[in-house]
Amino acid sequence: MRVEGLSSVKETSQLVDACVHCGFCLPACPTYALWGEEMDSPRGRIYLMKAALEERAAVSATFVRHIDACLGCLACVPACPSGVRYDVLIERTRAQIERGYRRSLSDRLYRDLLFRVLPYPVRLRVAFALSALVRPLIDAVVGTTQAPPPRQARPDTRMRALVALAPRRMAQVANVPVHTAARTSRRASVGVLTGCVQRFVCPQVNQATVNVLSTEGCEVIVPSAQSCCGALSLHAGRTEEARGFARRTIEAFERAGVECVAVNSAGCGSAMKQYGDLLADDERWATRAREFSTRVRDVSELLVDLGEPRAPRHPLRMRVAYQDACHLSHAQRVHSQPRQLLATIPGLEILEIAEPDMCCGSAGIYNLVEPEPAFALGDRKAAHIAALQPDVISTANPGCRLHLAAACARRGFTRPMLHPIELVDASIRALRPGEIWNRAGSLREDAQGR
Repeated sequence: MRVEGLSSVKETSQLVDACVHCGFCLPACPTYALWGEEMDSPRGRIYLMKAALEERAAVSATFVRHIDACLGCLACVPACPSGVRYDVLIERTRAQIERGYRRSLSDRLYRDLLFRVLPYPVRLRVAFALSALVRPLIDAVVGTTQAPPPRQARPDTRMRALVALAPRRMAQVANVPVHTAARTSRRASVGVLTGCVQRFVCPQVNQATVNVLSTEGCEVIVPSAQSCCGALSLHAGRTEEARGFARRTIEAFERAGVECVAVNSAGCGSAMKQYGDLLADDERWATRAREFSTRVRDVSELLVDLGEPRAPRHPLRMRVAYQDACHLSHAQRVHSQPRQLLATIPGLEILEIAEPDMCCGSAGIYNLVEPEPAFALGDRKAAHIAALQPDVISTANPGCRLHLAAACARRGFTRPMLHPIELVDASIRALRPGEIWNRAGSLREDAQGR
């Protein structure tokens, strides 16, 4: 396997050789948990990478299949006692696959379609609207849009997943103001990323983010020129595409002149904190990217760092099952902060879900390109959530939100899905439960419709 761009063969070999094959990663790996196959574990995939680097194995269809099956959830990274940078290895390997391996025509066309739509909000909104129109036709041609049966034909299961995960009804989009003044004495100037999927699937998360930050003494800037951050492209190995998105994102927030950038989507925050590495080989952008990445914070991380809350919290007497988004907990190592944020709400009981480190199966575009394992993991997570009988399910990533809503609905278990920042906003504004449910209504009704 010829390594280009981000690393040399020698450097990548050193990263691979850090693995001592101890096996601590095995129980942390979702695909190993599903199938029990060595080559579908981090240890097995690293073995394949080493064989390809040493030219003992070709980057064949089998090789690509095992790499594609990885969710990139990174649960193996904190589990590894040797500090193996599996996050770096999987992204570099995927980048090499995208550069040098020729996928089947149907696979190429499908992936190209996804990346021509998902990172572009206007196209995404049109696609969501069209999905509602074609859903009855898809149901008639390929059957129900419930969970795709395991190991069926890939085009069939992918089409089911694509339609099943699209919202039946779009949330009403309300653009957040470009500038919102701090409502108490100013503590910081904060930019907010609105995201691609988030601004149309659950735009109320962005509004809640602005509300809470401003009440906590932050001047909030939402650059109108911001585009996709590049997270989906980066995690899928489309490195050059990700670099282009990264440059535009950096430029937009630099022009805004903010002290830090708050992100309320786990996958986006993970990618933006990697910009320094992503653009390390670009002389014009390397320094700017490193400096920018140091200013990126998950919104929960930022609010905890600000210290004692200024805005009074009103009681919310409800039981909340909090789901750790993988790219928040594993990639960013932001684990306690969302819980600390929720703990500031009087009367709120935080419920811990069984197998908390196990991915729900969303994983960027994974549930669209690998629907069988994605839906199996979603059903597994939904079973654990349903066992708790919470009033609310909370997670900090829009992809997880959509995926979990569909998985819970397949079990006939529908509850409002809310970002932690929405609950904090509701507490500050003293909203009643009915008002909170209405704010989450689009996803709740969508889940019930499935």
